[in-house]
Amino acid sequence: MLYNAVGGNHIPHVDREQCIKLGLVPSRAARVPLLRVCPGGCCYAAAVSDDSAHDSSQNGGPGADEGLLDLLGLLAYGSLTAFFRISDDAAMALALADKTALAELAVAQFGHFQLLSQRIKELGAEPGAVMQPFVGPIDAFHARTAPSDWLEGLVKAYVGDGIANDFHRMISQVLEPDAAMLVQAVLSDSGQAEFVIARVREAIEADPRVAGRLALWARRLMGEALGQAQRVAAEREPLARLLAGPKASQLGDIGRMFATLTDSHAARMASLGLAD
Repeated sequence: MLYNAVGGNHIPHVDREQCIKLGLVPSRAARVPLLRVCPGGCCYAAAVSDDSAHDSSQNGGPGADEGLLDLLGLLAYGSLTAFFRISDDAAMALALADKTALAELAVAQFGHFQLLSQRIKELGAEPGAVMQPFVGPIDAFHARTAPSDWLEGLVKAYVGDGIANDFHRMISQVLEPDAAMLVQAVLSDSGQAEFVIARVREAIEADPRVAGRLALWARRLMGEALGQAQRVAAEREPLARLLAGPKASQLGDIGRMFATLTDSHAARMASLGLAD
């Protein structure tokens, strides 16, 4: 699917030096089936392995931090579903340039999934088992917020994913430096924001009535995404312990954290031209 999405070209998204810092390129590359190193020194996504058939009891090796594994599993499945959703958006796009741009964004998301899966394995766990607790909640969220057209899909990718990414960034503040660096790397914007903002503003300029519909849609996404973040934080004890760890004072209380998410959402609305 990666080759079909971009016409056979590998799309690099994390340079080799960063991969080395993250510990994702060991001395023997053959031992890393999920990442390959191209001649130019970049890392790119290869074919995904099926970990779902492994025993779900394999949640981590000796000393693996359950809270960190939960966060990595949550991010990994989120990245995998983002790959499929953006690929669908690419198929729906009318202009070839839009198809190409969205395909590149989808490949970047798949690469994030690869990085996270590799780190999970380094911690002695199976990616499929670590992701499994989040399959139901994430799939349910996407079922509740299925877009009705291409523009709603773009707004969802920018607004909905943006709220989730902000939530994950806040959690990453309590992680050790290496783990925090990995989380920040996979949450970095790969050009999606710029693409969505441009297309939504073009649509509003062409038909100002679109703005009202998209604003209502974005507000619904906001409520659903905040509710999803609250449920995940409350229902997953390892994540709750991670938030309540010795460094949790960096985040402040939960109420302030969600207030910050709301402020970031308002900024995204403004950038789309959908501010109240």
